[in-house]
Amino acid sequence: MTDRLLLGLEIAQFFYAEAEFLDERRYDEWLALLADDIRYWMPMRRNVKFGDTEREFTRETDDIAWFDEGKDTLTRRVRQIQTGIHWAEEPRSRIAHMVSNVQLLSVTPDEREVLAKSRFLIYRNRAETETDILVGKREDTLRRDGDGWSIARRKIVLDQNVLMTKNLTFFF
Repeated sequence: MTDRLLLGLEIAQFFYAEAEFLDERRYDEWLALLADDIRYWMPMRRNVKFGDTEREFTRETDDIAWFDEGKDTLTRRVRQIQTGIHWAEEPRSRIAHMVSNVQLLSVTPDEREVLAKSRFLIYRNRAETETDILVGKREDTLRRDGDGWSIARRKIVLDQNVLMTKNLTFFF
């Protein structure tokens, strides 16, 4: 039991450090947390009738998604932002990631891979009047990578189904 609690604390600290990298625009350090074979996926959400859980989210391999990216695409997005001439990030956004409710859903017997769930709130402000608040949950598959962890898979589920934000240039 104690080992599982310590592992949960370690995973939560990993998520908090990741949030700090993103908030401080330390994108190269954030990219270093991603496994080379990462799948970074955010399905779209639909308004459906009560009980129609099968159609609430777009399907992983068959339907469109807000994001369905690998490390190469994520790296290119970071490099675009780092040029300083990214129209959607001029002026740059001020972002705060809040991560909570970290739960370990499964752990391999050797503790080399963990499936974790967490909740997030992202606050973004840019220019003078643009403010966005996005809320949702993440399901992450983490792999032990030497002394630390890497994100092998991230599924992002927004609680909103209509996005009022002008763009999605930030990361979850």
